[in-house]
Amino acid sequence: MDIVQSILENETQEKDLRKSIEVNKDIEVEIDAGSLLAFDYNTLNIKALKSGQEKYLTSLTRDNVQILINKIWELPIERVEETIVAKLPKPEYVLPRSRQIPKPKPLTKWQQYAKEKGIKSKKKDKSKLKWDTELQKWIPTFGYKRSKAEEQKEWLVEINDDNKVIEDPFAAAKAAKGERQSKNELQRLRNIAKAKNIKIPQVGLPTKEHFPDSQQLSQAITVARTSTASVGKFQNRLPKEKDAKGIAKQVPGMKRKAEKAPENMQDEKRRNKDLAENILKNNTKVFREDFSVPKVQLAKPKAKKGKKGVKDRGAKKPKGGKGKRDMRLKVGGRKRR
Repeated sequence: MDIVQSILENETQEKDLRKSIEVNKDIEVEIDAGSLLAFDYNTLNIKALKSGQEKYLTSLTRDNVQILINKIWELPIERVEETIVAKLPKPEYVLPRSRQIPKPKPLTKWQQYAKEKGIKSKKKDKSKLKWDTELQKWIPTFGYKRSKAEEQKEWLVEINDDNKVIEDPFAAAKAAKGERQSKNELQRLRNIAKAKNIKIPQVGLPTKEHFPDSQQLSQAITVARTSTASVGKFQNRLPKEKDAKGIAKQVPGMKRKAEKAPENMQDEKRRNKDLAENILKNNTKVFREDFSVPKVQLAKPKAKKGKKGVKDRGAKKPKGGKGKRDMRLKVGGRKRR
């Protein structure tokens, strides 16, 4: 029975594959040919869905795709290189995006220059290997194996036969390569900073962007001149160059100009008043407290009222025996004769 049932199912599947291209629906399927979308608003057959879910969904999908293909064949068609192509109209349904549209990358310095001058880059060979006639083998166009192949080719370097100190040409070539790599890395970082609108210090003389105020430029010159071991004593000054004001405290070893002596009593009184006001304005303590020493309060002696008024009692005087002796408590003493 199982074999017969499988044969019948295969026959029905073959019949389904040979279905007509005409599909009838109770509610017309909405088609958006520009986006290749089909919206089917018809209700599902719950009984057929429960009996065979996969079979029912496959049949439903086939009918909807057939309606979409019939709509595409109604569009204007043309032949492009022995291929029939349909011209799709503008999409009506706007598909939502999960992420923002990526912004175009800003051009690098070289790309901007090439665009202005009309320089077009040549397409590189897509092949990763290249035949070398000198080594008689295939070598890669880039990568570490490429550098090893170049070392095999340049195993001998010609030098001038002068009486000069002979430098290692291989070390010089390696150092030059390192300088080129550092220069390229610096240019790459500059391009990133330019794309993100980050100001970076320029190489060479400072510009107005770094020192917008003349006072800042004067301070920078003073600090640079006094940064030597002699605190700028043997450094030549620029014409009409003066030390920056209010920077002597920040530069160690730089002499501060002494204030003039007060001309009269009023001037001295004003200075002392300003000094006192500056001290009182600050919240810092003027006198340092030594917290390492514990604070001990001495006990005040008690006062006793006597006949002649109040008298201070000092240390207690030893009391006498008042003629009473206890020989058992006596320890030592002078031996009597």
